[in-house]
Amino acid sequence: MKELIGLRDVRHTFHTANGPLPVLDGLELSVPEGGFAAVVGPSGCGKSTLTRLVAGLMIPDEGEVWLHGERVKAPRPTVGMAFQNPVLLEWRTILDNVMLPLEIVPTKLTKSQQQDRARYLLDLVGLAGFEDKRPSELSGGMRQRASLCRSLVHSPDVLILDEPFGALDAFTREDLWQTMHEVKKAEPFTGLLITHDLRESIFLADQVVVLSGRPARTQYVLDVPRTGTPTLDDLYTPQAADMLTILRQQIEIAQGRTDAKDAA
Repeated sequence: MKELIGLRDVRHTFHTANGPLPVLDGLELSVPEGGFAAVVGPSGCGKSTLTRLVAGLMIPDEGEVWLHGERVKAPRPTVGMAFQNPVLLEWRTILDNVMLPLEIVPTKLTKSQQQDRARYLLDLVGLAGFEDKRPSELSGGMRQRASLCRSLVHSPDVLILDEPFGALDAFTREDLWQTMHEVKKAEPFTGLLITHDLRESIFLADQVVVLSGRPARTQYVLDVPRTGTPTLDDLYTPQAADMLTILRQQIEIAQGRTDAKDAA
C-alpha cells in the first residue's frame, strides 16, 4: 500500500538548562494510507515529540518527516489532533467547540454546512442532543467524544491521537475504543496513536511500534492481523495473549529490565 506517513532516520535533541537532552535517535516509521499505527514505549522516550514532528509543529534536527510524499516543514491542515486533555472552551457550546478548526483551516463550507458537519459527527459518536451544552455539563468520556469530533471536523487525512483515553475509567475507555472503529469506517483516515495501554494498541491499530528508551529508536514493530471489526472478546483470545506477551517483553527491554537475548 502507498505510504502516507514516513519518518526517515529522525534525530532530535532538546536543549535544556542542564545541557542537551537527546530524545530521538535514528527513528524510522512507515504508515500506509488508511493504516493505523500505535506507538508504545517507556515514559519520557519521545512519543509526544514524534506526534509534533508528524504534525509539522516541530522540525527534526536530522532526518526527514514525510506526509503524502511531501517533506513536512510546517504545520499541515490535513492533520487532526486529539489529546488526553480535551481542552474544550467553556464559553462555547459543544457544537461551537467542534466547529472551531473550521475557523482556522480554510474551508469552502457555508456556516450552515459547517453546522451540519459538526452535528453529523456528534451524532456519529453518540452526542446528538448535546450540541448546546457547555463542556462542564458533560462527563469526561463525553468531552473526549466531542474532542474527537473537533479533530475530525475539517476532514483530515491524518488523525493523531496522543493518549486520548488515558484519563478515562476502564469501561468508558473500552466503549470509546469501539467508537473509534465506527468512526474510522464512516470517516476514513490514517491514524497515529500514542498510548501506554497495550490492550488499546492491539485493539485499535494494525501495527504497533515499540520505541526504545530515550533517545528513542524503532525497537520493534508488531503487525496486528485484522479479519474484520474487532470486538472486546477478541482481547481474550490466545492470539491476543501472545501479542500482549510480545509487547510486554519489548517494553521490558526498552526499560532495561530484560535483556533482548533473554526475551528471544
